[in-house]
Amino acid sequence: MIDLRSDTVTRPGPEMRAAMAAAEVGDDVYGEDPTVNALQDRVAALFGHEAALWTPTGSMANQIAVQLIASPGQELLADTDAHVLAYELGAAAAYGGVSSRTYRELSEVPAMIRKEGYNAVPTAAVVVEQTHNLRGGTVVPLTDLEALRETADAHGLAVHCDGARIWHAHVATGVPLAEYGRLFDTMAVCLSKGLGAPAGSLVLGSAERIARARPIRKRMGGGLRQVGIYAAAGDYALGNIARLDQDHARAARLAGALGVTAATNIVLVTVPDAARVVAGAREGGVLIGAMSPTVVRLVTHQDVDDADIDTTVAALKPLL
Repeated sequence: MIDLRSDTVTRPGPEMRAAMAAAEVGDDVYGEDPTVNALQDRVAALFGHEAALWTPTGSMANQIAVQLIASPGQELLADTDAHVLAYELGAAAAYGGVSSRTYRELSEVPAMIRKEGYNAVPTAAVVVEQTHNLRGGTVVPLTDLEALRETADAHGLAVHCDGARIWHAHVATGVPLAEYGRLFDTMAVCLSKGLGAPAGSLVLGSAERIARARPIRKRMGGGLRQVGIYAAAGDYALGNIARLDQDHARAARLAGALGVTAATNIVLVTVPDAARVVAGAREGGVLIGAMSPTVVRLVTHQDVDDADIDTTVAALKPLL
């Protein structure tokens, strides 16, 4: 089966497995795993942040960051389709006691900001998703992010980036990772999607915030032990950043054949009956996902080659 449901389905190859097997490890709850410590330092430096903390999942990384920048009874603003609200099971409210409101475009944020006052829920933070999953892997323009940073500074707000696929934005635009990093107070970046590690995301921020993140991670059940095995995979995966342009090229070719466009590695296609298209694709040897009753999603990744794209187009065209 050709699996285009997500870029989370990639499997570690022999070289990554060898790096994992050879990893020097220690107890990370004590801060004694040298491999994860080195990975944290490396990723923090890539984005120009002071510190980073490894977590097993992107959702945990996001929710730790939310608790770092918003207190119970405060609110965050996020896109209507943001993963941090739509696909993390209400964790901001359940774990952080944080309320939320949604915007459709970043330009709406200034008018939405609430100050403390009689019965008002004060706005503490804004969340940006880069790239944006449910908008087809689109890249939030740098100019929009810079304008948001100015607004946040003027109103004393924090800005968090759900950067699960920020590597794709970097490759697609050429914007340096550190240029993105300077615009955010906290970030969550993922190693287990396009980069191909089996698990792992990191929370980035100031040294003070990351020190506070450690007990939050423990409280949420993320205090693991010899995580150097995963960290070695993540360190190896960072070498895959440059090859993401291949995924973008294949997504563009796939999208063009299906009559749509792709910004990075995600292709969204509107169909009359998504469930029927998903079932028909499976019969043709292709796994795709239904994002709604009328939208299917196809995601290119390192385990998909040019021949797989040809097979996918041949399987899907009759269904569309």
